[in-house]
Amino acid sequence: FQDLFGVSMVVPLMNLHIKSLGASHTVAGIIGSLYGIMQLFSSTFVGCWSDIVGRRYSLLACILLSALGYFLLGTSTTVLLFAISRVPVGIFKHTLSISKALLSDLVSERDRPLVMGRFNAASSVGFILGPVVGGYLAELEDGFYQTSFICASIFLLNAGLVWLLPWSEENTGSRVHQQDSKGTDSFSAKANCDLHLKSATNGALPSESLFQSPWLQVVTVLKRIKGIACSDLWDILLVRLLLSVAILLYYSNFSLAMEERFGVKPLFSGYLISYSSALGVLAGCLLGPITRLYQHNTYRLLLHSSTLTCTLVLLYASAVSIWMIIFSSTFLAFSTTIGRTCIIDLELTIGGNEASGTLLGVGQSVTSVGRIIAPLLSGIAQEFSPCGPPSLGVGLALVAILIMNMNKQKYCSHGSVKLKKK
Repeated sequence: FQDLFGVSMVVPLMNLHIKSLGASHTVAGIIGSLYGIMQLFSSTFVGCWSDIVGRRYSLLACILLSALGYFLLGTSTTVLLFAISRVPVGIFKHTLSISKALLSDLVSERDRPLVMGRFNAASSVGFILGPVVGGYLAELEDGFYQTSFICASIFLLNAGLVWLLPWSEENTGSRVHQQDSKGTDSFSAKANCDLHLKSATNGALPSESLFQSPWLQVVTVLKRIKGIACSDLWDILLVRLLLSVAILLYYSNFSLAMEERFGVKPLFSGYLISYSSALGVLAGCLLGPITRLYQHNTYRLLLHSSTLTCTLVLLYASAVSIWMIIFSSTFLAFSTTIGRTCIIDLELTIGGNEASGTLLGVGQSVTSVGRIIAPLLSGIAQEFSPCGPPSLGVGLALVAILIMNMNKQKYCSHGSVKLKKK
């Protein structure tokens, strides 16, 4: 909550600040793109590094270096300093991914969707409240600089909380042992794990290896990434990419399309997006009952939520009244939140918790690729119609659903998600 609360205070104000420093729209766009590219390439490496040195040290390092970035942002009085301040954040701002990997280590696979849902709900609340506080602080004298320093202070507070947490490798190990002994009460994916990924983790370093040779850490990171590349995860990652781009296309021209199609003002569109975000928080809290209703079959829940997402985006693209838009936005908040949590759970179930940081890092890289592709596709589709981007999103979602159906036997056996044995 504090992580996204702090970040969302600053991010909406950044374009205004860099323009006040004299940067052109092109320069501002280049700096924003460089940040996205750094995130794209660093997420997999940082996630894998967290598997090697342990969650505590990697999380602390990412939090402290992100705090440094936002502190430098608060001192940026030139465009060059602004660009330099984005470098540590672009490389190391993977605190949420490592936190998810940590949660995956600490809870059973059966409870993971519920815990991830609550984690996403807390993050969403922070993202809803942050811009409001940031907008208020921006009205003050030197408001941007104060907001950046407050964000850096929040990250330092988070670092203190991480340091004070009662870390116990023995408790984690005993939890894994208990989880494995549950038999039919939990997924059996990791017990059957014989993926290439597992062979890549055999040379993994213990969590105490923080001070081992950096070269040894780099070699281990590269081995794990090679294991991911040689694994059977390509279809899940492709599904994640297609669904991410589909949702990004839905939101890409939302305000403009609403104005052109129905004549509503951007303020109404903003309220509608905030309404959907609030419902997303509720959906995260309801994931527990929903997964129990599906008997913890993550694959089937993902398939159904993706089908619902595709249907609702199609309804939005073909809507003839504003009430149809409100209806589709209401249920889309639930389907996208559930789908996002399920696909992360499915990735971790297939790959195993031994490399959860690597898997989450790769997934984050895939989402970053979607963020790069979506604006281009949206611009091209919008040349034809205001409904072009969501219509293209429907097509991509249908392809994702088709891929899931083609690989049904691979992931679904007797109601449980399992690995395909080699």
